[in-house]
Amino acid sequence: MERRQWLQLMAVLSATQTVPAQPPERPPTPKFSRDQVTSALQLLGLEFTESQVDAMLPGLGRAVADYEKLRKIDIPLDTEPAVSFHPGLPGRQPKAGPSRFTPLARPAPAKKTWSSVEDLAFAPVTELSALLRARLVTSTELTRMYLDRLKRFGPKLLCVITLTEEVALRQAKAADAEIRAGKYRGPLHGVPYGLKDLFATKGIRTTWGAEPFQDQVPDYDCTVYTRLKKAGGVLLGKLSMGALAQGGLWFGGMTKTPWNLELTSSGSSAGSAASTGAGLVGFAIGTETRGSIISPSIRCGTVGLRPTYGRVPRTGAMGLSWTMDKVGPICRSVEDCALVLNAMYGPDGHDRTVTAAPFHWEPRQPLGRLRVGIAQKSFDQMAAGESKDVYLKAIEDLKQAGVKLTPVEVPDSMAGALGLILTAEAATAFDDITRDGRVSQLKGQASGDWPNTFRTARLIPAVEYLRAQRARTILVEQMEKFFDNWDVVVCPPFSSLGSTNLTGHPQVVVPCGFVKGMPQGLSFLGRLWEEGAPLRVALAYEQATKWHLQRPPLA
Repeated sequence: MERRQWLQLMAVLSATQTVPAQPPERPPTPKFSRDQVTSALQLLGLEFTESQVDAMLPGLGRAVADYEKLRKIDIPLDTEPAVSFHPGLPGRQPKAGPSRFTPLARPAPAKKTWSSVEDLAFAPVTELSALLRARLVTSTELTRMYLDRLKRFGPKLLCVITLTEEVALRQAKAADAEIRAGKYRGPLHGVPYGLKDLFATKGIRTTWGAEPFQDQVPDYDCTVYTRLKKAGGVLLGKLSMGALAQGGLWFGGMTKTPWNLELTSSGSSAGSAASTGAGLVGFAIGTETRGSIISPSIRCGTVGLRPTYGRVPRTGAMGLSWTMDKVGPICRSVEDCALVLNAMYGPDGHDRTVTAAPFHWEPRQPLGRLRVGIAQKSFDQMAAGESKDVYLKAIEDLKQAGVKLTPVEVPDSMAGALGLILTAEAATAFDDITRDGRVSQLKGQASGDWPNTFRTARLIPAVEYLRAQRARTILVEQMEKFFDNWDVVVCPPFSSLGSTNLTGHPQVVVPCGFVKGMPQGLSFLGRLWEEGAPLRVALAYEQATKWHLQRPPLA
């Protein structure tokens, strides 16, 4: 072979040789010691051998690197996780069809029966709407009256964050013009109301009651506000809420109940309940994750409705727990709640959790058609004294109203162990401000307040969170099978609060008496998507008593 050919062959062979393998990549230097990992495992109730822990260290190092990459992704606060919760059993959907909505007719008086428009401050929506439609009072008159009361009593109750006076007067003027022209939109047309300050309102501060967000101004309207505007409602203001939807403490102070200025109105729909109970608004909108409508409604002597999970769109509302948050009305009468819910419910094309189920409100439905249970053991377990006497009297009044009660036991034994679902999701929602330290700006920094809860929740394992969600599925199955036999259950307001918030069942609470000057509440649970049934039984109780007509000393 010639030299030239030999050199060419060597060049070809050299080019086709396999590139030597790269030296094996060194495992990342562990960021944790064996003792640190062992201590962390003890928090989780786990014990591994030393060799097993050593084998974990490189993987933990890689996981931390992934966590750091994940935290650099900009995720807007209104972004929901790609998981969802659907109440009820698989394949069981609410019955389709048109809603049956036949509210009670309340004719307006032939002439004015009040000396001052402020005499109407505590009138329910049912009465206000009749007067507005009959043009015995104008929306502008009602709006000016409520704005004045908000200015007078709001600072005492610390129940208002932003007064929307200009918006309210403009909306009231438009409502009056439409009513005069015969363009009546329905029972909320011209009725002034307030929004819990976690609902986005374009160009209006939406603070979430929290210092880090007190200057936040959205550039869009939430679905609830859009629908209430369409119904003709008049927005008076954004009402106080516990910071990031916990309790009654916000950056302006602690919201008070109008029944005792030394006590909080509870929360987190603190301002919504306080302003409704004090006659500062015609009605208000709140939210509940685990008691945030029911609890302040009791404290303030109002009627609160927590609808079925997925009944009202949460689009544009601050998210706390994506699988538990619900939107509902706080009013001065049972039928008011039905009227307000009717204006808000149904899919909006954005909130994936909302189901297209009809809402039936039939206040003339015979009570004998409803299967009503009573959580008798829960009532029996209440301590003797004034509180027990109030509930004994409430149960007797309910029976006298024609409600047949059968003792039942609501399946809620596992609910307490599932509380980490809420805390894990809440900590996720506000992880950014936990990491950058802004959560330390909140007034509440005690062990039970969100800042500490958010920090503590960082140690909830994903495995335990998902196990809790699986256990929740079992609870849903138990509750649905239970409600196969019952339409309504009467119970103390807090006895099944945790379980029904987890399963998504609706709850109504109404005032039923007083203990040491403070209102007490009677609760009615219902089947999924059938709020009309507990509302119907609650209406029977309301019509048989006068507790909802009591006025607090503040007003």
